[in-house]
Amino acid sequence: MSLGGYRTALAGMQVVGELAAADPRVVLVSQDFGPVRGFTDRFPDRHFDVGISEENLIGVAAGLAHAGKLPFVLGMAPFVSMRGFEQIRDDCAYNRNPVKLVAPFAGLEAGAWGATHHAIEDIALLRTVPGLTILSPADPDESQRAIRAAAAIDGPVYLRIGALRPIAGYAAPFIPGEIVTLRDGDDAAILATGGCVATALAAHDALRAGGASARVLNVHTLKPLDRAAVARAARETGRLVTVEEHFIDGGLGGAVAEILAETGAARLRRVGVRDRFCTEVAPYPELLRLHGIDAEGVVAAVRELLDD
Repeated sequence: MSLGGYRTALAGMQVVGELAAADPRVVLVSQDFGPVRGFTDRFPDRHFDVGISEENLIGVAAGLAHAGKLPFVLGMAPFVSMRGFEQIRDDCAYNRNPVKLVAPFAGLEAGAWGATHHAIEDIALLRTVPGLTILSPADPDESQRAIRAAAAIDGPVYLRIGALRPIAGYAAPFIPGEIVTLRDGDDAAILATGGCVATALAAHDALRAGGASARVLNVHTLKPLDRAAVARAARETGRLVTVEEHFIDGGLGGAVAEILAETGAARLRRVGVRDRFCTEVAPYPELLRLHGIDAEGVVAAVRELLDD
């Protein structure tokens, strides 16, 4: 099991602590995490742990927001998104309460705990909720920038944090709703989100060594999706590949397919979990390989488009 996203989320609580020092409205509501380093020691009266009770977790946070607080929620992605879906929809989004959901263990990160602990449908679920922003940063540093950005968004935010690896030299400002171009290329465009961005970069290098030029786009905001950047990549390359730790239906791949259906400007391959539960118990990198969500899988998808 990888704990990269979990550690990234906990490190992000240092940022929440900084925000709390400047804004007395900031509070933390967590789910069975106990004391949270970086926040609890500084603000013991502003941290509420509700235990294993995700529906209550979201409801309490929404109530605090309704009372004028700015709540950050720390809870595991599979349970926050599925058990707390009704509360996210009704208590947060419908009532426009600015709850910020920081959700580690996204994707297959909790792989060794089995399919019940995988968050591979959370994007599909939450994309349907009006007024909810969905952020999915690409590396640990970008996660911290995303948390700061989330605080300034007028409305609820779901911040999806999977197993993330540092991307050397990456320090672009985090502007919600704007896709970031990390590598240029004209033969195809690889649109990746979360930890899959590092995988896309590795695929870019492998393709370049083989003479192919693939653009790499970091989709750190899944809702609202940067439709103009997707359409531009489609128009300029004619071939798109999406990469995500999520079911290919309803996630980034589904969202891009919807845009292409309206514009008809490119062919598409989607790299992600196919229509089955991941029942294998294996180390995290092995699970990614089994589902083709690795650099070799991305290269194969691009090659398929190039050879078609």
